[in-house]
Amino acid sequence: MPHLTRRPAWSKLQESSTWLEAPFSDELLAHRNRELCDYTQRISYEMARSGRAPRPVRVYADGIYDLFHQGHARQLMQAKNVFSNVYLIVGVCSDRMTHSKKGRTVMNEVERYEAVRHCRYVDEIVRDAPWEVDEDFMERHKIDFIAHDDIPYGSDDSNDIYAKWKAKGMFVATERTEGVSTSDIVARIVRDYDIYVRRNLARGYSAKDLNISYLSEKKIRLQNKMHELKDRGKRVMDSIGERKDDMIAKWEEKSREFIENFLLLFGKERLTNIWHESKGKILNALSTSESPDPPGSPTSSEDFDFLEDGVPPRKAPRYESRSAPPACSSSNYSQLLYDDYSDEEDSFASAQS
Repeated sequence: MPHLTRRPAWSKLQESSTWLEAPFSDELLAHRNRELCDYTQRISYEMARSGRAPRPVRVYADGIYDLFHQGHARQLMQAKNVFSNVYLIVGVCSDRMTHSKKGRTVMNEVERYEAVRHCRYVDEIVRDAPWEVDEDFMERHKIDFIAHDDIPYGSDDSNDIYAKWKAKGMFVATERTEGVSTSDIVARIVRDYDIYVRRNLARGYSAKDLNISYLSEKKIRLQNKMHELKDRGKRVMDSIGERKDDMIAKWEEKSREFIENFLLLFGKERLTNIWHESKGKILNALSTSESPDPPGSPTSSEDFDFLEDGVPPRKAPRYESRSAPPACSSSNYSQLLYDDYSDEEDSFASAQS
């Protein structure tokens, strides 16, 4: 009888194939595949490697597969391609087993089962897989080889739970993917805890959903608003920076146009005349000019009627009548008359000299 596996459902109208998820080990399809396998025909490593196996080689890989990632997928891909005709069985440990042996998981066991069974390389899923594989488990699932990375996995009773199968030649090694693991992903989440809390609050989660206090929720929402304003301002500045070159080019073009229009309006000769006129006005404003003469004052020596001996006549006193001098003594009054005409005598003496 032909070997049963997950075959594509071909459509008469389409050339593409549709694959089903891998069955669980207790489902009918997996049960029929085990019945069709003649486990009395033992397959050695050399036989499987050369491609001379009389039936599909049943390879078993196990793990926890929490936060199923590309490292898990690559491990299963290697197990699927370790030989030419492989039927890949994957065992996934339960929550009870995992929490007791390794600690708490992010995904529960149902989520982890579903994540693995939808991987394209997997042909069958074993739920609640044992931490250590024994002879009875190997016989019940008709397993030819165990695929796992070669790093020793210790337990309470052994330094390497795969040591027995390595000794029997029923172990094939796969390689770990460097730089990615479930622990690394969890560490990233813990490190950036505030960022993910803000993100989930913005997406509609409540403080109760995220197990944070009311005050923490309000604080984080305020931080979200601040980050939003900061990002908006950055986008505005970036848009201005992109238009900066265009703004400078337009400004230079406008400035050249303004200068050209200015020169055309005034011309070289007109600018020269404006300069000279402005220069003359500035110099006249800065130069020292004589004060204007008061009305009735003589402007030159020709206005004086000199006496015969060459002495100019005395100027009239400042007061309208000599009969009403200001109230002061005679000596002071004589001195006042003297002082009143002393400037004219000094001026005349200077002219004579």
